[in-house]
Formats: sequence, structure tokens, C-alpha cells
Amino acid sequence: ELDDADELFTRSQIGFHLDQIIKQRNLKQKEIATLLGISQPDVSHLMNGHFSRFTTDKLLDFLKRLNLKVTISISPHQEGEPFQQIAYSA
Repeated sequence: ELDDADELFTRSQIGFHLDQIIKQRNLKQKEIATLLGISQPDVSHLMNGHFSRFTTDKLLDFLKRLNLKVTISISPHQEGEPFQQIAYSA
């Protein structure tokens, strides 16, 4: 279903940025697990790009646990662009 596709796309975008942020911090899986409050197998899923295993809310919670602010911007949809877009600014 299209709604599911949009949701999975959003999770993959958040997950991609989350993965990049974690890699920049050079953390070990055990450190990531403690920081994010998840098991080491879940860290492995996260680092291997299995973002669909986590809800959007859970992925946003991970960003909060990394001391990052999440801002949601609402604007008119333009034809041809995705309905949901995620951007990371350092």
C-alpha cells in the first residue's frame, strides 16, 4: 500500500542519517546499545540498514538519545517530489 511505502521511505531516510551520525562518533556496538537503550542484536539490525524493524517514533527517540533536535517543517506538496523528506544539518 502507498501509505506503507511512504512510511518505509521515511524510516529509511531517518535510519540513513542515524547510521551516518553513529559512524561519525566512532562508537562500538556495546556503546551504541547503551546509548540508544536497545540490545546489541538491534544495534546490528540498525547498522545493517534494517530500519523497517523500528518504528518512526523509535528512530526519532534514537536521535533524541544522541542529543539531536528534530524539527518538522510542513509545506505545500509539489508534483513529483516525495510527500515526506528528511534532511540532516550539522
